[in-house]
Amino acid sequence: MDQKTYTFEGKTSTEAIEKGLKELNVSKSKVDIKILEQEDKRSFFSILTPRVVKVEMKLKENVEEEKAVKHEEHKKPHEPIDMKEAENQLKSFLEEFISKLPNKLEYTLTEENDLIKIDINGEDTGYLIGYRGEVLNSIQTVVSNIASKSNKEKVKVIVNIGGYREKREKDLQNLAVKIAGTVIKTRKPITLEPMSAYERKIIHTKLQENSKVTTHSVGEEPYRKVVVSLK
Repeated sequence: MDQKTYTFEGKTSTEAIEKGLKELNVSKSKVDIKILEQEDKRSFFSILTPRVVKVEMKLKENVEEEKAVKHEEHKKPHEPIDMKEAENQLKSFLEEFISKLPNKLEYTLTEENDLIKIDINGEDTGYLIGYRGEVLNSIQTVVSNIASKSNKEKVKVIVNIGGYREKREKDLQNLAVKIAGTVIKTRKPITLEPMSAYERKIIHTKLQENSKVTTHSVGEEPYRKVVVSLK
């Protein structure tokens, strides 16, 4: 049976290869690589022409079979999440975490539809939020990993500190409306600054109400951005 061939592009051979390995979800040792277009020196007149380097990849023997087996495993029914155990893990972590902070804080933990919500409140919580929620998002990543530690399935967790999520959501919705207005007026697409998946979803959801614009995301995490353009 012939091996399937995959072609990837990039500005350099390294970029094209990395893109291919990421999309195929394999290590470099698992594929045969052939550079189709070399990175030759460019002439003065080709400076403005976008550089494109193509590479061809073939999965080595047995790798295709391994990927097929993994795909079948992913299709197996998800195991039920032990929410009680996840909550106990989180409570243990949060009590120790908050006890070591310089100011007095309190937290509440609620569970609804397999989603755990954590609200942290108290005086001077700004340092736990950070610039545009960077610290808050890092805390959420940590607690999500802790909640999922005793489960084979990922546990969904949302952390909110000092009501930041509500304030940020309102600001993003207002921004979405403003950007949509500019796109309609200028008839040119606008690319927003990098945002987390949670924040991008707020923009996408808000602009679904607008019949004149559409949205999509571009780039790789953590620099993925929303693009707003005319329909």
